[in-house]
Amino acid sequence: MSLDREKVVRAALRLLDQAGLDGLTLRGLAKELRVQAPALYWHFRSKQELLDEMATRVLADSMEEMLPGAKGNWRAWALHFGRGVRRMLLRHRDGAKMLSGTYLTDSSLCAPMEGALRKFVDAGFSGLEAARAFRTIYCYAVGFAIEEQAVYPQTGKRAPRYDPMRRSRRIDPDRFPILLATAEKIYKFDAEFEKGLRVIIHGLEK
Repeated sequence: MSLDREKVVRAALRLLDQAGLDGLTLRGLAKELRVQAPALYWHFRSKQELLDEMATRVLADSMEEMLPGAKGNWRAWALHFGRGVRRMLLRHRDGAKMLSGTYLTDSSLCAPMEGALRKFVDAGFSGLEAARAFRTIYCYAVGFAIEEQAVYPQTGKRAPRYDPMRRSRRIDPDRFPILLATAEKIYKFDAEFEKGLRVIIHGLEK
């Protein structure tokens, strides 16, 4: 098989979805591609270098979906952006962990990111305030999705350790009534993400 970086990255993303971040190894990837492990080092010198390229590719694939163009006011735009980031992260198993701390390998992403900052600047934010707003929403989505994917490592499959019945049995209702009453409600991820995102946007208005 003739290998190039794109083929390696796409195979790595498939393996990520099957095995998760801990199960993604260069040896396992070489087996998936039916090549010897040293063949991969021609393209990527380390797992971290591969992860950087994978994260960059996932961002590039989702950029158009996340950044809705010039339509709408900045609040609607920010909501769209936050929701789009979360969808992108949940698209791959351990996607949020993979994307955290991304080192971009493709400078072509600078143009859409500049456009995102421009949306805030045009609404009256300073350049620094725009960058802070953009990063705050992005980091919120990443952190939220890391927690979400810990509970649901695969879509619709809840990790046994987070079984609500098991957890409720560990909480003394007389000592911790508020904790018990709210424990399961905070795991309604769609609703909780939306509420948190709106809190951020409300804060940006001040």
